[in-house]
Order: sequence, then structure tokens, then C-alpha cells
Amino acid sequence: MNRVTVKEGLHPRNRYRNGYDFAKLSAAFPALAPFVTKNAHGNESVDYADPRAVKALNQALLLRGSGLESWDIPPGSLCPPIPGRSDYIHHLADLLSGGDRTAVPRGKAVRILDIGTGASCIYPLIGASEYGWRFVGTEIDLASHAWASQLVAANPSVTPLIDCRLQTAPAQCFSGVVQPGEIFDAVMCNPPFHASAAEAAAGTRRKVRNLSGRKAEPVLNFGGKDGELWCPGGELGFIRRMISQSTKLATECLWFTSLVSRSEHLPRFQQFLRDVRASGIRTIGMSQGNKQSRILAWSFLSPAEHLEWRRRWTSPSGR
Repeated sequence: MNRVTVKEGLHPRNRYRNGYDFAKLSAAFPALAPFVTKNAHGNESVDYADPRAVKALNQALLLRGSGLESWDIPPGSLCPPIPGRSDYIHHLADLLSGGDRTAVPRGKAVRILDIGTGASCIYPLIGASEYGWRFVGTEIDLASHAWASQLVAANPSVTPLIDCRLQTAPAQCFSGVVQPGEIFDAVMCNPPFHASAAEAAAGTRRKVRNLSGRKAEPVLNFGGKDGELWCPGGELGFIRRMISQSTKLATECLWFTSLVSRSEHLPRFQQFLRDVRASGIRTIGMSQGNKQSRILAWSFLSPAEHLEWRRRWTSPSGR
């Protein structure tokens, strides 16, 4: 029997905080069973250096835990870790609640913009199934956009809640995809972290080596496509551009957020935000195993405007 180890770094509402029940997961998704073995501690696990095993585990988690009917990714696309992606959604829910976890907003009155949703469409799928929120997921890659759209259509329980939109101007975060008069309760983004293809490939090799303890070349479904892993200027350039462009939607969005991989970038981002007169700047720490990350959040609205905004979620007239 597996010894339950609570993953203290995960959010308290994260359904994977107490680990995985591989027997139930394999029953829900039999294709996972061949990848389940005993680890060095005698517990059931999978080889996290094997992209086939990771994908099968993701499929089982989403089908059993999130109630989805279908999920897959095309060869070469980034295979997202479900617990970590879920944590971003849960921390975003706390941010929207104004710090009152008993007042976490649920239902389709809440609208989220996911910048760079990817072929996996992972944040909208998790957020729609966990909280019933509505999502607009944007993507610059035509093939990834088409795949994400197919995933949404294949899951009727969330199909009405998710709108996938193609961004034809890669340098733009909002222009071209946000329609006139639209408002969003939050923007979320998992930006490309690297500044070049070579840097991204080196990062992938380190990831596989850390997981397997051996040298390895980038593996399909571990590597990720160029737009998922790198862009000119890397994380620093992308988020700085996002901050600058967010000023155009200052009154149309309650919270802007982005993952930040490198902590040394935070002081520069915070200065950028002060330069554009953002308010309520926050950094929310996240951890999954040895990986440390954080969410950078900012707003342009006053505390009184935040309170009035949150009242709309419970207003009989809604949005």
C-alpha cells in the first residue's frame, strides 16, 4: 500500500496534494496501467522521465479528477504537469476572492483571459471544470490553436465555457483578441521562459537529466514547441511587454497575472509596474517538489473599485 505523503507546497484545495491513487487512476484510464511500477520507496509511481508515462498520467488525472472526456497533445508539444497548473488556478481563485477563501467566486459570471493557452488548453480546461469559470484562450500558433479548439469541442461539459482565439500578431498580448466592450476578471499567462531555441534545448536536457539521472536529448512531448518555450527577449522581454500593454485594459480587467520562473527578474518587473502606476502589486509563491515558481499579480483599480467589482459576481443581474 502506498504511504500517503502530503505535498505541502501545493495549494490546500489542490486535489493532488495527497498524491495519486494509481489503482483508481488506472481503472479510469487503463492505458496508464502499463506505466505504473514500484519506486525506490516501494510506492506505486511512473517514470517521470518517460513522456509516454507522463502523458498517460495526465490523461488519467484529467479524466478522473476533472471529469473531462478526452485530452491529448500533439507530438512535440509541451506536456504540462497537472498539479502545478492546477495550483495557478487555485491561487488565482484566492486572489479574486480578495483574500477571503470562503468567498472564492464560482460560476460563469467569472471570465478569465489565458494568454498563450497552447495545444493542451490546460488552464481553461482545469479552471472551467474546477470552478465553472468562462475562459478565452489565445494562441499564436495555428496548429496549437486548432488542437485546443478540438479539445474543447471534445469535452461537452466545458465546451460552452471556453472560447479559443487565434492571435495573428505575436507581439501583442491583448490587441486583436480582446473584443470591444469585453471585460475580464483576470488575465493569466505562462510565458516562454527562454530567449532562444538553444537556451530552451539546454533547459530541456537539464530537465530530463534531473528526472532520469542520465544524459538525454530533448524528447517529444517533453521539449515543447518554440512558442511555448522561447521568444525574443525571453521571460523578461515577454512580461515587460505584457505589463506595458496591460495599461490599455486598465479598467477592463480586475487582475493581471503571469508566472515568473526566475526570481531575479522580480525586482525589474516590480519597477516596470511602478513606472506604469500599477497598484496592489503582489507576488504569490508556488512550489512543486524541488521546483519553485511564483505568480506576479497587478491591478490598476483602487480598493473600493475592487470591492465593487467583486459584488458583480453575486448581483442578480450578473454580467
